[in-house]
Amino acid sequence: MTGTFRAFRAFDEGGRVEGRVVSMALDELSPGGVVIRAAYSSVNYKDALAATGSGKIIRRFPLVPGIDVAGTVESTNDARFRQGDAVLVTGYDLGVAHDGGYAGVVRAPADWVVPIPDGLSPFDAMAIGTAGFTAALSIVDMENSGLAPASGPVIVTGATGGVGSLAVQMLAARGYAVTALTGKDGEHEFLRSLGAREILSRNQLEKGTRPLEKSQWAGAVDAVGGDTLAWLTRTMMYNGTIANSGLTGGTELHTTVLPFILRGVKLLGIDSVMCPMEKRLRVWQRLATDLRPAGLRTVAREITLDALPDAFATLLRGAARGRFVVTHEGKAP
Repeated sequence: MTGTFRAFRAFDEGGRVEGRVVSMALDELSPGGVVIRAAYSSVNYKDALAATGSGKIIRRFPLVPGIDVAGTVESTNDARFRQGDAVLVTGYDLGVAHDGGYAGVVRAPADWVVPIPDGLSPFDAMAIGTAGFTAALSIVDMENSGLAPASGPVIVTGATGGVGSLAVQMLAARGYAVTALTGKDGEHEFLRSLGAREILSRNQLEKGTRPLEKSQWAGAVDAVGGDTLAWLTRTMMYNGTIANSGLTGGTELHTTVLPFILRGVKLLGIDSVMCPMEKRLRVWQRLATDLRPAGLRTVAREITLDALPDAFATLLRGAARGRFVVTHEGKAP
């Protein structure tokens, strides 16, 4: 492959992380057995932390951020793939220690590459991306722990964000009574349109201080952490299940053992980065079938590489709604 392509690349400028759109060539990318002509990537909270230096995510500089990418195989040295195959990569070291998805071409190890299942386009795959994959993992693991629609109400925290907005859709479509918790009081109708039956305002929420509060939730998809996660542990129903995947509300958890030993509450950690490939393939297949969110276009906003800094800022100040999908198509260097 010859020629150049556009990429958003992060640099260490005297201890400060600075990102900008540059022109790159294939031999400047991290090594890998599969060369992907990128069609779309996406923007996650982790990407915003990485590309702005707000979190110490990137492990070497310069680096192309972007923990997600979808496109077609340009070339490969691995028999599992052929030129023209529609593929995606999420997680692993992509956009962290290995050049990531914010480039017109991505080179990745074959063991990281997932065929895009029938029923999903590259755009769909990135409207889902790490956020939707995390939401699906949460639901799969909770259901494997016994959660079912008949168990009772399920709450989704950070409900207007990437994980939250997709989790609301998936859960509602499966018949769950979904309560959406959000700090954005102007987005209640949006959340109802995704399938939420009830809305709780984080700004008016009385969390209480007792080790055990009123039992309310059979399940919880939590991408917030911190005090919100502590409140969830205190308000779960007997045998309730929490799936935690995020830390926008903080990394510390101040609670007691009482919810776990008196109510049998289960706290599941959800990791989408190093999820084993066998499980990864199963979950992506479900994302193309029974877990496919119906309103991907409703929650996804398409942007270009040049708009990434604004998207990062929106995510970091907690003002994002749904997903940012980055297009690489039709953009010459």
